[in-house]
Amino acid sequence: MRKLALSDEILLSIEKPARYIGGEVNSVMKDPEKVTTRFAMCFPDVYEIGMSHLGIQILYDMFNRWDDVWCERVYSPWVDLDKIMRERHIPLFALESQDPVRDFDFLGITIQYEMCYTNILQVLDLSGIPLSAAERTKEDPIVIGGGPCTYNPEPIADFFDLFYIGEGETIYRQLLDLYQEYQKEGWTRREFLIRAAKIPGIYAPSLYEVSYHEDGTIASFAPSVEGVPEKIVKQIQMDLTDTYYPKKPVVPFMKITQDRVTLEIQRGCIRGCRFCQA
Repeated sequence: MRKLALSDEILLSIEKPARYIGGEVNSVMKDPEKVTTRFAMCFPDVYEIGMSHLGIQILYDMFNRWDDVWCERVYSPWVDLDKIMRERHIPLFALESQDPVRDFDFLGITIQYEMCYTNILQVLDLSGIPLSAAERTKEDPIVIGGGPCTYNPEPIADFFDLFYIGEGETIYRQLLDLYQEYQKEGWTRREFLIRAAKIPGIYAPSLYEVSYHEDGTIASFAPSVEGVPEKIVKQIQMDLTDTYYPKKPVVPFMKITQDRVTLEIQRGCIRGCRFCQA
């Protein structure tokens, strides 16, 4: 039986403790000894907002259909628990296993809106993961960002090892297979990033040189390593009739922001307005 990361004393002293205990209906438990890759999927906002997001549910279901992968969920703690975790040196943990995020192979962060940028730093800091990607070692998880804000990743590029540009159903399996090869072959972290950057839709900021105009706009963007693409092509799931969709979505114990079943009947928009990421 798993042990909760937070004591009863802490849970009874904070607001909405159901945010942090996991164990919801349809949440996925696996034996960590029987999987090859552990993936912490993070929505950098409080539980009730993150649990309302369909994209996380889709990827969570997709990852956990693979026998060699265990995907767990992570959310930003509210200010009351944040204070306690810092005072008592409690690392940020995943809901399913209650294990520290720093022990995972990947920390995937969906970036849905710019207002959560500071929460990303909170997640990294509470996890004990160096904020700067350049300071991370092989002992740290690969931090990968996804979601609509990755279409303009440069404001937060220093904090990420990789960005996944586009829709998550397309090439994640290829990336995870590469990571397993990296573990088996003993590559350096940089060697893994170079190989990962050759997968369509994957952007590794440390492998590119970016210069800026005085007004902050990008003046030039070019790879600094031979063999990585000059342009990263957004990945699109063209056929929605034969793709992953959760048949058993995780059902929370508490009321969440969108407290209802979400069904996807279409994706994107035909208008193509330049100011919109849809």
